[in-house]
Amino acid sequence: MRISWITDDQTPATVAYGTSPGDYAKSATGTTSSYQFDVYKSGQIHEVVIGPLHPDTVYYYRCGGNSARKFSFKTAPSAFPIKFAIVGDLGQTEHTNSTLQHISEANYDMLLLPGDLSYADSWQPRWDSFGQMMEPLASQRPWMVTQGNHEVEISTPPFTAYNARWRMPFEDSGSTSNLYYSFSVAGVHVVMLGSYTDFDPSSAQYKWLQSDLARVDRTKTPWLVVLIHAPWYNTNKAHQGETESVDMKKYMESLLYNARADVVFTGHVHAYERFTRVYEDQADDCGPIHITVGDGGNREGLATKYIDPQLEISIFREASFGHGELEVVNATHALWTWHRNDDGEDVVSDSLWIKSISSVDNCKV
Repeated sequence: MRISWITDDQTPATVAYGTSPGDYAKSATGTTSSYQFDVYKSGQIHEVVIGPLHPDTVYYYRCGGNSARKFSFKTAPSAFPIKFAIVGDLGQTEHTNSTLQHISEANYDMLLLPGDLSYADSWQPRWDSFGQMMEPLASQRPWMVTQGNHEVEISTPPFTAYNARWRMPFEDSGSTSNLYYSFSVAGVHVVMLGSYTDFDPSSAQYKWLQSDLARVDRTKTPWLVVLIHAPWYNTNKAHQGETESVDMKKYMESLLYNARADVVFTGHVHAYERFTRVYEDQADDCGPIHITVGDGGNREGLATKYIDPQLEISIFREASFGHGELEVVNATHALWTWHRNDDGEDVVSDSLWIKSISSVDNCKV
């Protein structure tokens, strides 16, 4: 587990931890960095990797020299079942607070976020306030994220704040960029792609994705889940025709289809939409289900206008704030639920039992 925190003052990049409250028998030391963004100077960004750790276990820890602030987190399980909370385009609004409150009640094991985190949009203090808002949840469960357009920011190089603050374990999957990577957990292989870096067949990301998918062993990880920010399938009037959607789909859709990806989660469009299994704009029993969850609570509001008539491949769509939960029960079945919170309370508005493609005889790789 990588633990990151930021301080105004110099403090040791150390984490003391253990499996009992107040008993920090082990410790680890990491690194400290900072970044400059125009006239803004970040605090001291500390990162420490601790472990090896036991699965499905609560650990208690404290960071640096501050013995007054004590935290705990639970590691993900090593086998089924596992529950993911999935939400994009979070921001820092009252709708965000409502979404996070509902997620906190979900008893999830890991959060997956397909881009657009803080909506700092180059105003760096918003990254600090976003970190403070996320701390109660992000300090207790693994948060795995990929970038969106609001992470690009006006900086040289782009993604300066995102890469400094939200470092993902990209090297472990053979990636050379924090903008795309993969990991496996409890029988699920998760691929995080970057909509806002090169993705054509000559790009490093394309070649990495080819090699990553070729290494997936569906006997060990029968589920293959992909997260991208800009959706490849979208019947909302918002964000139509963008190269990050159209061209990335053109170049990479066959890679995911041939690898028999189960579900593709996206953000960017500030609404919820679920498609049937699809490939090349047609229903296909061996294609992935595409689900847009760009409805976390951003300050730009909801995308309320859809293209009519509704396409047959679009099964459910609703412009409300909320979040999704993917509970992978075993090697063959998972339960997807989308929880609307636009009316102030957690309401399950859409649900679907999903059968893994690896368990369907005529779709096996």
